[in-house]
Amino acid sequence: MYYEEADKPAHARTSNLNEELGQVDTILSDKTGTLTCNSMEFIKCSVAGTAYGRGFTEVERSMGRRNGSPIHETVTGGEDSTDEAPIKGFNFKDERIMNGNWVDEPHADLIQKFFRLLAVCHTAIPEVDEGTGKVLYEAESPDEAAFVIAARELGFEFYKRTQTSISVRELDRASGKKVERLYTLLNVLEFNSSRKRMSVIVRNEEGKVLLLCKGADNVMFERLAKNGREFERETKEHLNGYADAGLRTLILAYRELEEHEFNEFNAKFTKAKNSISADRETLIDEVTDKIEKGLILLGATAVEDKLQNGVPDCIDKLAQAGIKIWVLTGDKMETAINIGFACSLLRQGMKQIMITLESQQIKMLEKEGDKDAITTTSRASILQQITRGKDQLTASSGGSEAFALIIDGKSLAYALEDGMKSMFLDLAIGCASVICCRSSPKQKALVTRLVKSGTGKTTLAIGDGANDVGMLQEADIGVGISGVEGMQAVMSSDIAIAQFRYLERLLLVHGHWCYRRISSMICYFFYKNITFGLTLFLYEASTSFSGQPAYDDWFLSLYNVFFSSLPVVAMGVFDQDVSARFCLKFPLLYQEGVQNVLFSWRRILGWMFNGLISAVIIFFFCMKALEPHAFNQDGKTAGRDILGATMYTCTVWVVNLQMALAISYFTLIQHLFIWGSIALCGLGTRASSNDPEFCDIVRQRSLRPTTVGFTARLAARTNIVRR
Repeated sequence: MYYEEADKPAHARTSNLNEELGQVDTILSDKTGTLTCNSMEFIKCSVAGTAYGRGFTEVERSMGRRNGSPIHETVTGGEDSTDEAPIKGFNFKDERIMNGNWVDEPHADLIQKFFRLLAVCHTAIPEVDEGTGKVLYEAESPDEAAFVIAARELGFEFYKRTQTSISVRELDRASGKKVERLYTLLNVLEFNSSRKRMSVIVRNEEGKVLLLCKGADNVMFERLAKNGREFERETKEHLNGYADAGLRTLILAYRELEEHEFNEFNAKFTKAKNSISADRETLIDEVTDKIEKGLILLGATAVEDKLQNGVPDCIDKLAQAGIKIWVLTGDKMETAINIGFACSLLRQGMKQIMITLESQQIKMLEKEGDKDAITTTSRASILQQITRGKDQLTASSGGSEAFALIIDGKSLAYALEDGMKSMFLDLAIGCASVICCRSSPKQKALVTRLVKSGTGKTTLAIGDGANDVGMLQEADIGVGISGVEGMQAVMSSDIAIAQFRYLERLLLVHGHWCYRRISSMICYFFYKNITFGLTLFLYEASTSFSGQPAYDDWFLSLYNVFFSSLPVVAMGVFDQDVSARFCLKFPLLYQEGVQNVLFSWRRILGWMFNGLISAVIIFFFCMKALEPHAFNQDGKTAGRDILGATMYTCTVWVVNLQMALAISYFTLIQHLFIWGSIALCGLGTRASSNDPEFCDIVRQRSLRPTTVGFTARLAARTNIVRR
């Protein structure tokens, strides 16, 4: 589980959850940066109702293979063929707007505004590469880096930033030469998970105040002005196509602000930013919400985030192991569905139960703005859809059909309400896969809490960014991906890995081994201590509870320190019932832990009964072996010391041989600990005797050399029969 490319090994940040790795019933996963590389490439865009960009995504290729018509890309000469090394973050090909050709397009002025917005609306920091002289960018997110790189490659190069300004080199349409333009930076309205957009307010060289905004389509379209929707229909069509191709999309829009309007906003915004009250963020959001309205649509961007290597195979193996997989993503439903097919989360023949709030009735109510009616109708619609989904599951019960549940963020908000969440959970746990689209970080945490508390089974959450922290903390096991979005997820996790595909080995191999090791180790502790304790009890009972101890105090102290614990520790560290290859080849072995086969009450009581039988056999055979020697003519009889030493030696032999029978995979250390414990017991018995010579004489005259060994072998054989 070492990722050589980034030099990142797996790291366990806690040692208390090893056995739970073998009992995971549900995995809740983020998508971006977890299933995907989080390495964004600008591949397509829609400007003024015209789609630009050619090429196919991994999702489109997957769809082609799924439909029986694989895509074969051909590279032809001309603009699209080049021997240049690929530019990280930029995989765009379209001669219509590359190399300055955009000036000849019908909507050249809007194309100019579109790429100006990409070059200005961000928080990236430019750095000049001394080797190549090219401007490189340090951005808060891979998306933002891809946007400024795309703007640079298409002729709008952001090259300088100060506290109060942004400088851009661009092609002047009139002269056909590169010119430098300075934009005075007035305000930055930062992105957050509730706003789902970011804006900057700048003053251009003509003195105009512009608000430049980019964000998710579900929040941007509702903020457009009536005269800013000229290309809305075409843009939505392109967005649907991009979503089908598995691309991440953002809407770009702008508006011009009047001077007095900006001054009024700036005063309120400054006051909200300077507030020290607990609701400071709410105040800022309220102020920014009022200014980010009446926007004019420019177009949409589409970036590709490729799947990590091995993700489809990993998800397929986890599904074969009987683990349910939920993906919680902020992407559009269409994007999430197609990514689901590409990564094997959704499969051919799997029936999809879709829960959305896209009905015509709700859309009409949204236009009217009646919030109470929207809430009532939406709640009733979600309840109806959940009930219908449960009916589908009930109708197919006993069949071989697999179901997938897909729900969007708005619907999820209602489904998580107190009166509905139990029904939603019943529906979800009946499905093999669940995809929650457009979900916020808070919703991710709430869903994780619902699954954890509602099912009572072990949940594992995996994510890579700060927006996944709540989800990781709510789950029984949090796995952080050490990716490109910082270390917040890793710092909040129990285990850190570098790639999603390592989850397969972590659970199916190490989880399976750890569950077996710890379960067997605990059961064996019950066994060996019951065996030891009951021999004492039987001895006391046979002496009418005289209070005379059977064992020396040193024997009592060292039994659990040296003579019986080291082998079980070795088993808990090294034992393997099957090899790693077989764990991966037969994923259903993992169900042993999910169903808690090895640590059920039946198994625990079986080990305890085994200890009882062992104790009875050891005691009565030792008593029977010494019975003829209770009286000797020379007066040297086998008394309490000899009986105690014999019982103790037999107990150590039996529990260690039982340990040897329980071990599936022997190593040199296990041999050393088992036979070393038995040898130490013999040395300890001799060293603790007050009269070694006397004891040797008694053993030689009273006991056959094979008596102890025979008793130990008989007890071990009895235990084999019991098992």
